[in-house]
Parts: sequence; structure tokens; C-alpha cells
Amino acid sequence: MKAVRFYEFGGPEVLRYEDVAVPTPAAGQVRVQVAASAFNAADNGMRAGFLPIPVVLPHVPGYDISGTIDALGEGVDSLEVGDAVIGFLPMERDGGAAQYVIAPAEALVAAPTSTPLADAAALPSVALAAWQALFDDGALHAGQRVLIVGAGGVVGKYAIALAKRAGVHVVATASPRSVDAVRAAGADQIIDHTDTDLLSAVDQQVDVLLNLAPIDPEQFTALVALVRDGGAVVSTTAFMSTPGDEARGVRAATVFVLPNRDRLTELASLVDSGTLQVEVTRRIPLAELPALHAEAVAGRIAGKVIVLAG
Repeated sequence: MKAVRFYEFGGPEVLRYEDVAVPTPAAGQVRVQVAASAFNAADNGMRAGFLPIPVVLPHVPGYDISGTIDALGEGVDSLEVGDAVIGFLPMERDGGAAQYVIAPAEALVAAPTSTPLADAAALPSVALAAWQALFDDGALHAGQRVLIVGAGGVVGKYAIALAKRAGVHVVATASPRSVDAVRAAGADQIIDHTDTDLLSAVDQQVDVLLNLAPIDPEQFTALVALVRDGGAVVSTTAFMSTPGDEARGVRAATVFVLPNRDRLTELASLVDSGTLQVEVTRRIPLAELPALHAEAVAGRIAGKVIVLAG
């Protein structure tokens, strides 16, 4: 089979598109014929060696996948050959930038049926990140308010839709380029962060501040004043610390996305019900993944890109 692997940490040039033996599932595992994997910023960090996640080299990136069950390991009775699935794979193991991948059975759930199977690879980790940030780390519930900074990205749009479904009032920041998409996702108030001071534009404190953008640390700290006493600041930007305010009981939490099979099953059902929309801005063949990593290093990727295995 074909796969993309790296044998050492470094720039995009360490990635190799090559022939690899088709793997065999062990007990509790399945083999998936990959339809697509999704490119995530963490793939860049893994390849470069920036993330503290131990991997065995050579390593295949791509931890969000969609595909079809091709073979079952001993003891697997929750899935069948031919099942269409999606999954958020353990990041320390080989991922889905290949034609076949081995996955723990418990990491996979039925794929949504309302979107093409390949496109469904764009769902798992970003939708799980949005859910975890809002409800697990942020403890949001109906009747509360959330401010989402950087809502124009993929996680932001999932977060808006999930918050609105939960009965939360959503204030979101967006640029002129993304304002229409943020409005379509359901935000109650949209603030153009390119020409508006957030501290003056938000006229009522929020219960949770969710930051999804690489903002200046001093600006981030200043925004904590917008959170009510006892609220929370949650951020997906793991490369910078998340500020809180201990004196006012404002908690700080940084999101490190965790696999959750029950939650992923629910998210897939929300796609089929129309509550969530799977967004794919670009599709590339597997052989072009090294070039995509180079684009990411140069900051030229916008939206969600999936890597087609076939």
C-alpha cells in the first residue's frame, strides 16, 4: 500500500510517500481501508517534533480518518467488515495518511450518512474539540453566554452551532472574510475584531470566554475582565498559557482533545440531523501531503483540507 511517513523530526522535507506493507490487526483492533484523513495543525507539530507526544519512527501522520472496515482482529464484535466509520485515532500510533490503517475498535463509530464518506474525515477531532471546550472544560449550560474569539475557523463554527443547540447566547468575533459564515452558524452577536475593541464592544459579561485564535498574550489577559466571577476561560492554543483570575474565581483551561466514542457518535448524528455541517474546503491526493505540510508551515492553509487515500 501507499503511505506517507517520516523517519526523523523536521520540516516538510522529512515526509516520504512510499510503499509500505499492509498491516494486520491484532486483538481488539480493526483494519480500515481509508477513504480520507484530515490535515490538522497538530500534524505539523508532530512532524516537527514540537508536541510532547511519543511516537515510534517511522511514523504515519493523520489521526482523523474515515473509511470502511476491511478486517477484524480477534475479539472485535462491535464492528463488521464493510462498516463505514470515522475515528479520532491515538496520536502516538500510526495514522491514516495511508491506504490502510490499524485502529482500536473503540476509536471508531458509524460515519454520518448525509455527507460523502471521505468528507466525514473532517469531523472527529475538531468537533470533539468544540464540544469539550464548551461543555467539559467550560461547563456551559442553557441560558448562559459565551464569547468565542476566532469563531471563523472550523472549530469556531462547530462551537457556535453546538452552543446554540444547548440554549447558549453566542457572541463571536470574526473578520470581514468570515463574518457571513459565522452568521450562518448562528451567532447572536458578531464583532469584527479587525476594527473593533472587544473590551468596549462586549457590553455584558460572559460565562465562558473561548479563545481559538493566536492572539497577543497581553490582549488575552485583558479579555479575562469580560468573564463573570466564577466563569471560565478556555483556549485551544496550547502553545500559549491560558489566563484566569483566581481572585474572582475565573478558571483557566487549555483544551487537549480527548477521544470520546459516545460523544463522537452523537456528533455524527448531529450531522445527519442537519445541526452540524461538515466543512471541507479542499481535497488532495495522498501523494501531495508533503506539499500541504509545506503550505501549512508558510501559513497558506485556510479551512479544512482532507487527504484522499485512493
